[in-house]
Amino acid sequence: MARPEPASALASRFDAAWLGERRWFRSKARRLASVTVEDAARLDGHPAWMVVLRAEHADGGIDRYLVPAVADPEGELREPNDGDGAWRALVAALATGDEIHGDACRFAVHVTEALDALLPGGVAEAVGLDERRLKVEQSNTSIRLGERLILKIYRHLEPGANPEVEVNAFLTAVGFDNAPALAGWLTYEPDGSQPATAAMLQELVPSRGDGWQWLLNRLAEPPIGPKEAIAGAAQIGGITAEMHAALASRPEAQGFRVAVAGAEERSAWRAGAERQLDGALEAVADEHRARLEAVAGRIRGRFVAIERADDPVTTRIHGDYHLGQLLRTENSFMVIDFEGEPARPLAERREPSSPLRDVAGMLRSLDYAARTAERDSGGAFEPEGWLADARSAFLSAYGAGVEQLPLLEAFEAEKACYEVRYEANNRPDWTWLPISALERIAA
Repeated sequence: MARPEPASALASRFDAAWLGERRWFRSKARRLASVTVEDAARLDGHPAWMVVLRAEHADGGIDRYLVPAVADPEGELREPNDGDGAWRALVAALATGDEIHGDACRFAVHVTEALDALLPGGVAEAVGLDERRLKVEQSNTSIRLGERLILKIYRHLEPGANPEVEVNAFLTAVGFDNAPALAGWLTYEPDGSQPATAAMLQELVPSRGDGWQWLLNRLAEPPIGPKEAIAGAAQIGGITAEMHAALASRPEAQGFRVAVAGAEERSAWRAGAERQLDGALEAVADEHRARLEAVAGRIRGRFVAIERADDPVTTRIHGDYHLGQLLRTENSFMVIDFEGEPARPLAERREPSSPLRDVAGMLRSLDYAARTAERDSGGAFEPEGWLADARSAFLSAYGAGVEQLPLLEAFEAEKACYEVRYEANNRPDWTWLPISALERIAA
């Protein structure tokens, strides 16, 4: 499409200083050498643009970032506000199924059968949707459109298949009902490079908040609330088992193989757990370090179970599973955010692993909820008994066998070591919590 000015001139405000201040900029610890407009595409019939920034770091690394934009009264491009129509324009582009062509490359459109059900009016319905950007701060941008759709913009354009889109598409195809249906997605396809996922459109799930807040609310309302929370833990266990069964249901599908972890893979798992413990020890000092050093030998002993595990099955997993990744619906839970841990490389997040890692993550989240409830109640809530019952309910509903418990315990310990590092670096007053968990595991 002919433009009166080049996109680089229209988007001049998107410079290194501007990018460095964005919440979704991933490399704040690295110095930016330059930021330029690599590509820009205007959506036909709409006042919206898709701008791709090329960020060159002083250390030689290069990243791409996506900036949806509209023009201000002076013609300069800026990020959209609700009501500008940019988000509706993206949904309309998905509804048409037509490619979006930029100056240099293109945005390819992919849709699923769920789109017709979620947007039965097609383009005509899309252009009339209310748009509301979610206020939560995160590494991506999410927008609610009408009452049935949510659009996620992936700011960092990482080459390769995005695990969130990949897993959501798979679960939608196999009929797993406890995850939002995927309607479609956009990929940015630069010449000579792997495509990168740019946006995802999926079902908006009516909810009463996330699983974390729901459970804390129950624990704050004795005596009935904590009992309801135990029933909720059992429900989550059943949903988790169904999710893992769904992810293993088509081993012939590309990216969803089911295999047995061999000796080399188990050895690598153990080495990774050892590194987490070493990192935890380096992250703490004084009393915390003394407590951790006192149990470190026994924790390393727990990691032996990883190598000794008897033919553990590996599949695709959630990868960052905790109560905050669940939405509480009227009577159940929906699993969201299959992107995995954002700090890990994309290829690593797509690797199959033991489903027990997800189980361990949820058990650690239950522990955090119990300790948080104790703190919030001023000590009136007694966590130990409730936590024992909640863990038992979750594991029983999940169907974890006795033979799996040593490997599960090792994964719990590994996760707690990661939490020690996280808390020491971000919330030092909470470092005691994962250290206490490691002491219980060691005992």
